Amino acid sequence: MKIKNTIYNIVAVLISMAHFIPFYILVTVALKPKTDMSSRWLFPTTIDPDNFVQAVERAKILNAMRDSALITAVSVVVVAFLGAMAAYPLARMKHRFNSTILKLVLGVMMIPPLSMLVPLVTLMSRLGGVSTYWGIICVLVTFQLPLSIFMYVNFIDSIPRELDEAAEIDGCSRFMIFYRIILPLLKPVTATVIILTGVFIWNDYQFSLYLLQSNQIRVVTLAVASFFGQSAANFGAAAAGALLAVVPVIVAYLALQRYFVKGMIDSAGK
Repeated sequence: MKIKNTIYNIVAVLISMAHFIPFYILVTVALKPKTDMSSRWLFPTTIDPDNFVQAVERAKILNAMRDSALITAVSVVVVAFLGAMAAYPLARMKHRFNSTILKLVLGVMMIPPLSMLVPLVTLMSRLGGVSTYWGIICVLVTFQLPLSIFMYVNFIDSIPRELDEAAEIDGCSRFMIFYRIILPLLKPVTATVIILTGVFIWNDYQFSLYLLQSNQIRVVTLAVASFFGQSAANFGAAAAGALLAVVPVIVAYLALQRYFVKGMIDSAGK
């Protein structure tokens, strides 16, 4: 038993190191001056803030973080709200129509977003949604809703139906049952939805590249990508911008981590 636990611990350490190494390289490249030609594996002996200055002044990374924060916050709230509202009847009313709807929702999750990119951009261009907040938010919400609904449905299935029945006896409507009884119990899965959806939207590049064609709205992924040109690339400034951009994601995860694992397990358990 001790040998097995030791092997598990070694594997866990190796997996953790595999995830930590890219972050370590990101930090070393961001802190090194351009004149430092040593290996990226070596931590810099002198720290140069010039890369961060370029990320802020040239790529406007702080403005990009503001735009990304706005898009992410609005999208996450809409995804969580609509996902929970849609999942409640799908989980509680078991009949053929709802079962078909749920299967369609799961089917949408299997479609690669890139396969719909051309008609999507064409449609948004005709609607005037290119280079607008509402356009990119609508697209991101649409592609994140299926996962949200799937997780909420599985979580609500684990909540005893007796709670609904007791509330009905007390005279509550379906909406009041959801608002007063079910919604407060959704905190763990909501935290999971917020983290998964938020990270995806914060890191989105494919939709932002085509739907945010104006410099008036610029997200962090486009700001970091601006340092990679056809002739040369500024890896130090790009690393600095990426390092700044990852801070809000880490803070959000640390704030919600106690709910994250519980929400994942409860949502997938059914």
